[in-house]
Amino acid sequence: MSYVNTIRMFVRVYELGSMSAAARDQRTSPAVASARISDLEKHLGVRLFSRTTRSLQPTENGRIFYDGARRVLEAIDEAEAAVMDVTQNPRGTIFIAAPLGIGRRLIAPRVPAFKDLYPQIDVRLRLSDRGIDVVTEGIDVAFHLGLLEDSTLKVRTIADCPRLLCAAPAYIARRGMPADGAALVQDRHDCLNLRYPGAKEFQWTLLTPEGPRRFEISGPFESDDGDVLTGWALDGRGIVLKPLFEVADHLRSGALVPVATATPPLPVQLSTLSQHRRLKDPKVQLFTEWMTHQIREDLRHAMAAL
Repeated sequence: MSYVNTIRMFVRVYELGSMSAAARDQRTSPAVASARISDLEKHLGVRLFSRTTRSLQPTENGRIFYDGARRVLEAIDEAEAAVMDVTQNPRGTIFIAAPLGIGRRLIAPRVPAFKDLYPQIDVRLRLSDRGIDVVTEGIDVAFHLGLLEDSTLKVRTIADCPRLLCAAPAYIARRGMPADGAALVQDRHDCLNLRYPGAKEFQWTLLTPEGPRRFEISGPFESDDGDVLTGWALDGRGIVLKPLFEVADHLRSGALVPVATATPPLPVQLSTLSQHRRLKDPKVQLFTEWMTHQIREDLRHAMAAL
């Protein structure tokens, strides 16, 4: 399997554009990655990459070899999947990505149970509220909350998640209860903002009697971590827009209360994203279907308890 592993390393170096990034992706060291690429170049008798101290660029031979190498790996993966008994002996490693809130509340708590059921499958879970490139980062399944741009990825809808605006009773006592989105703007309420890379302004789309409308909101706090915003809301620092499942416990305890209920946020879609070829892998299919069922049950219980 050493030559196949070398080809895998070459493909990841090509896709990631970095020897060290490919080494991390393949769970090895940059020295091992560099040695494998050098051995491959010696075997082929051509240079696959042009190296400088600051960049790594594929040569024309590298681009040609990548197209063929990728097809070879896809064929090997499909062949292995075809002979693997997915229900009795699934094995291997799957790489999963999710936003922080979903990952911490819906996915991470379930991973140990999945591992108990399928002990030969290892799960690598990456949580981040920043955008993740499924292809270049080698992700098998990414969980996504929100609207999707046009994508070449395979999208599977899990559920529509209700959302709401909420704040701590201490904030309401200090600033008053806003009835709707217009009051948020007119009374200059402190809105806790989720900052994504490249965001230009903050807008909340709320459902008014006339239909969906965007409200430009502002506030003294922002973060790229949704759980940080929840913490600030619990501390009475402002109003936060959240999926219901993320704040259900706080609503039940009274630590947070709904606000601006006359103009609620639109629901948001929870989906899985995968490369089409990755979905042919039995262990990826198994994890996706199992976790989808668990998440739907968790969301159903969260709604029923309120």
